[in-house]
Amino acid sequence: MTIKRGANGTGAHDTARTGKPPAAALTLSPGRRKVAAIAGTHGNPEFIQRQGAHRIGLYPGTFDPITHGHIDIIERAAKLVDKLVIGVAVNRDKGPLFSLEERVEMVRHETKRYAARVEIEVLPFDVLLMQFAETVKANMIVRGLRAVSDFEYEFQMVAMNQKLNEEIETVFLMADPTHQAIASRLVKEIARYGGNITQFVPRYVQQRLHDKLGVK
Repeated sequence: MTIKRGANGTGAHDTARTGKPPAAALTLSPGRRKVAAIAGTHGNPEFIQRQGAHRIGLYPGTFDPITHGHIDIIERAAKLVDKLVIGVAVNRDKGPLFSLEERVEMVRHETKRYAARVEIEVLPFDVLLMQFAETVKANMIVRGLRAVSDFEYEFQMVAMNQKLNEEIETVFLMADPTHQAIASRLVKEIARYGGNITQFVPRYVQQRLHDKLGVK
């Protein structure tokens, strides 16, 4: 059987013509094929093959504070990598409510339960994302998407980041529908006015927020 390539050389029409996956996909194991399908803007199987021996993912964010939405992405990203580095950004421009040390501590507290499943390291950073990714030897950057507006911003970031280092791919994970509305900024606002934030953050984080804001 001959599998024809699409006009653009990507094999986009291969499945339609033959009823089977493109030839490039046939060379991958099922696990790697799945990752290749979602990795970065290219879904580059050669990249997955090169990095398949030990995949290190980097999930960056401000985590001010960490929410159930963040934890959902962490749980799912842990299934794709051998080691997950959670980068807590200083992000002075956002004027975080919690200090960097407090945010790192909360993330560590909420992710220690996954230690038996995958290696997780929580680190602060105050440099360009791609510089940090290179420092921790990340193969991929993990990003969560909640809405179309998120994608527009992330698309621009990926384009710039690939100019800085084209060897590091970006993996987008869609937010679980139950968490799509959760944003740290809104959680803080609700807590500040005495609203119930139980469904948005873990109990420990909820207590830390109430203590920080002086809410009883």
